[in-house]
Amino acid sequence: MAGKMIEQERYTCAIGALQSVVAIPKALPILHSGPGCGMMVRGFFERSTGYAGGSTSPCTNFSESEVVFGGIDKLRKIITNSYKILNSDLQVILTGCTAGIVGDDIDSLANEFREIGRPIVTVETAGFKNNNFVAHGDVVNAIIDQYTNKFIDENPVRSEKRTVNLFASIPYQDQFWKGNLRTYKHLLEQLGFKVHILFGPESAGVTEWQQIPRANFNVLVSPWYGQSIVEHLKNIYGQPFFKFPHIPIGANETEKFLYTLLSFAEENDTPLDYKKAKLFIKHESAAYYEELDNLATFLLEFRYGLPNYVHIIHDAGYVVGLAKFLLHETGIVPKEQFIVDNTPEKFQQDIRTDLKGISTKKNVPLLFEPDAGKVQNIIRDITYDGRGLLIGSGWDKELSKEKHFDFLSASVPSPYRLVLCTGYAGFHGGLRVMEDIFNTVLASYR
Repeated sequence: MAGKMIEQERYTCAIGALQSVVAIPKALPILHSGPGCGMMVRGFFERSTGYAGGSTSPCTNFSESEVVFGGIDKLRKIITNSYKILNSDLQVILTGCTAGIVGDDIDSLANEFREIGRPIVTVETAGFKNNNFVAHGDVVNAIIDQYTNKFIDENPVRSEKRTVNLFASIPYQDQFWKGNLRTYKHLLEQLGFKVHILFGPESAGVTEWQQIPRANFNVLVSPWYGQSIVEHLKNIYGQPFFKFPHIPIGANETEKFLYTLLSFAEENDTPLDYKKAKLFIKHESAAYYEELDNLATFLLEFRYGLPNYVHIIHDAGYVVGLAKFLLHETGIVPKEQFIVDNTPEKFQQDIRTDLKGISTKKNVPLLFEPDAGKVQNIIRDITYDGRGLLIGSGWDKELSKEKHFDFLSASVPSPYRLVLCTGYAGFHGGLRVMEDIFNTVLASYR
């Protein structure tokens, strides 16, 4: 999208990956940037400051003086003082556009602090380089290279055969990231794995990051973001990776995710009780379908009408995951679908193929378009019979009113919804999606 303006962007520039640092318990992002960068990120993600995000994140407030003379001395003071004020286990310096243009040598500065025993990492996150989807991988890989590797002697590579590192929802960019990661961790632990979740309240913090090399293999739940992480780990530690290309929502896709993961684990000599693991999956699936049985009468007899088709405006993992779930487990038919995460072209065909597998009889139109304003105009010109559902961000609420659609806010920015620990992944996630959709429908009646 170089040189082109887009409307209603659903992601941030690269420095938005400071949220990935915020999501690591007691990790501290330090912005070597102008003051507007942190405020932009805070405004976009809203209720997501964590321990050291938002206005708390130390920042050099790059000004004209630093552009002329460089900002290293100011950054040195900021880092020194941050240790006095915030109790952090890891500091990560992220550069903004001005620092990227000036070319301050932040690596040499970081070495000064490393020499006195301060764990500190540097990442180039100038906004003109990429977006926060890509920069999330850059941040994780930088922490691995500059921090995790220092503990390699105490953490032999692939020494724990049942341990996996999980890379899935991008913190805060996926507003359901805490709930999703908690779900993945629970499901994998019930299969017999030990899981390094790395982010959020379920993580053991920097201790888990130190132990990344111990894992037998890595698990990636994503169509493309995070791919650079598992490929990097394969290169440096020889850890293979299992990839599931979309969010597994509901019974069909969660069963597929777990069964194929077990097959991969068996191929990699993981000592699990596979019989017990498969019994767990069957038990969870039966409990899920019991809830659907309870819902069946409502779905069949509700006289005022339920949505019968849906447009989704989201990142690739959610578009495919939600579309498959809604078609197969609620009967809501996916019409035109819109991926707005600026997916790199090299991944687009695999995503199209994944969505095409939704049905042998139905083709779901898919458009990769980061300009969500353009997406809205396309939806304005589309008309179908029946009741429509629009799943998107807070940007799309007015469009849903205009089109008389039911509306579900499921992506950022989301000023009309508070999400704390809700997740959409897994068996329970599928039930939660149903609750959210049908509660929205019921609330429209007086």
